[in-house]
Amino acid sequence: MVVVLLLRAVGLGALLQLHAGLGAPSTPQRSFEIDYDRDCFLKDGEPFRYISGSIHYSRVPRYYWKDRLMKMKMAGLDAIQTYVPWNYHESEPGVYNFSGDRDLEYFLQLANEVGLLVILKAGPYICAEWDMGGLPAWLLKKESIVLRSSDLDYLAAVEKWMGVLLPKMKPHLYKNEGPIITVQVENEYGSYFACDYDYLRYLQKLFRHHLGDDVVLFTTDGASSLYLRCGALQGLYSTVDFGPGGNVTAAFLTQRNSEPKGPLVNSEFYTGWLDHWGRRHSVVPTNAITKTLSEMLARGASVNMYMFIGGTNFGYWNGANMPYLPQPTSYDYDAPLTEAGDLTEKYFALREVIGMYKAIPEGPIPPTTPKFAYGEVALKKVGTVLELLGELSPSGSIKSTYPLTFVQLEQFFGFVLYRTTLPKNCTEKTPLLSPLNGVHDRAYVSVDGVPQGVLERGRLLQINITGKAGAHLELLVENMGRVNYGRFNNDFKGLVSNLTLGQDILTDWEMYPLDIESAVGSGLTSNDELKDPTCNPSNCTGPAFYICKLSIPSGIPDLPQDTYIKFPGWTKGQIWINGFNLGRYWPVRGPQVTLYVPSNILVTSSPNNITVLELEQSPCGVQKCTIEFVDKPEINETLLYESNPPKLFTRDSWPDHI
Repeated sequence: MVVVLLLRAVGLGALLQLHAGLGAPSTPQRSFEIDYDRDCFLKDGEPFRYISGSIHYSRVPRYYWKDRLMKMKMAGLDAIQTYVPWNYHESEPGVYNFSGDRDLEYFLQLANEVGLLVILKAGPYICAEWDMGGLPAWLLKKESIVLRSSDLDYLAAVEKWMGVLLPKMKPHLYKNEGPIITVQVENEYGSYFACDYDYLRYLQKLFRHHLGDDVVLFTTDGASSLYLRCGALQGLYSTVDFGPGGNVTAAFLTQRNSEPKGPLVNSEFYTGWLDHWGRRHSVVPTNAITKTLSEMLARGASVNMYMFIGGTNFGYWNGANMPYLPQPTSYDYDAPLTEAGDLTEKYFALREVIGMYKAIPEGPIPPTTPKFAYGEVALKKVGTVLELLGELSPSGSIKSTYPLTFVQLEQFFGFVLYRTTLPKNCTEKTPLLSPLNGVHDRAYVSVDGVPQGVLERGRLLQINITGKAGAHLELLVENMGRVNYGRFNNDFKGLVSNLTLGQDILTDWEMYPLDIESAVGSGLTSNDELKDPTCNPSNCTGPAFYICKLSIPSGIPDLPQDTYIKFPGWTKGQIWINGFNLGRYWPVRGPQVTLYVPSNILVTSSPNNITVLELEQSPCGVQKCTIEFVDKPEINETLLYESNPPKLFTRDSWPDHI
């Protein structure tokens, strides 16, 4: 009778499903959480400690993601840590790009396949020596905006972005069979001047809304009570960061002041340090790193090594610090894996230490990728920026009484040409001055096409020029990278204040935003009929484009291979191969002399198109007009030392640290 009633109530099919479910073995729910009683993480209910390394997918070509992840796995790492640069995915409001090298979900899938867990640093601010700390420059359209605060316009943009990013991340959480075990909210907020707890609470609520209440959310700050005071928030697990050579006990005691119970975590254990143009390349001794790493692991702490591979600031993605010091294209960081993913002595030393505390995976380590020296390639001059202006700025000029910033011109990266006329005769040398340090960041100055000199932010605020009244005064202004750390994230570019000629304020400007990427993609061929495109000492000064073709040798197996470009006799500029923006070169200042060329941007089926924008002085007409492809990097050849480098290992060493 009971069975009949049950059949009538639920139906036969449902009863059969219920019976099958009762008889089948259940799959335990995957979980990752904090055990405050045992001061550890729990992974699937068991105590767990991770040994992790940082890799930024935005600094490594997609082609090499699996190679780098496998090398990290074979070093004994359990996990990787990666940042999500907001501006890398939303370069314009509401325009999102998650394809190709920006395919974050594919990167997470690869990590999962390799067997690496993921610590996701979701932002919205990341620092990372990345342009504007990952914040998109279009936020500055509201000039008074207070970034990383409860400013309503800022919060509205954050909410919209996180409403796109976090739902994409939810399927990749560990509980959903993905690799993500923890998610960082913001980044080192305690080092920021705003100290806005409402902002942190807002982010906490936003992350919980999209990711759920059972995801481990955490913060990271320098190991000082000063930083944890503004960086920590109840409900977000507080971790610290510090480098080798310090007092490990004292550093973790700082974390304990904020988190009396729970796992000890160093979220950024520095294996090296960042570089700046004009400073020595940072090198951190291996023995100092292995000693401190062993100390932390012996305490049962979870550790993430920053960086395990640094990678490359391709294009215009490098950041800068204050007083204004931009970072170079290489983000090698003296990490265990080089910029090109090469195995180093530091890699094997760290692997040995890790092997003292856990089993290292068996099997071969993926080898260092081969490099090939393709040799010298001769270039020819296509034309100056002024001669090519119609092609570089097809939409023409924007006019204004006073100069407009890059943001006002909606030119967020690269270059803008500013043009006005001389209001008076300057037969004698007349000072062109940026009285409020308003050139952000370098301006290449000419009068009627004749180079006059360079104005540089924080360094060279005045040059003398000559010219007749009515002559064209032109400044090609370069954005060298936005400040990524501290209170000056709102880093406006271009001519951000007036210039004076003698005592006169210059007015009536025409501004040409340059779309160099499109022009390079089209081949810059429209000016092949220039009367004198060749170079000689009198016309090889000033911003100009040069082109050449590289044919990959036939008959040699396994080509193309990675390589490096050297710039003998060149000064400063930008280079593209097959339309891919490799980044900035500046060998006269250093420390970086060569640029890394990953093999995936080279082709064997046809000659590779190379475009060079030299901004100051090329060697053409004086010596060989060539660049050279070599098989070894030179990133430690600083030629212009400006001052003593900052101390290593602590955020206090950063010049504008608050």
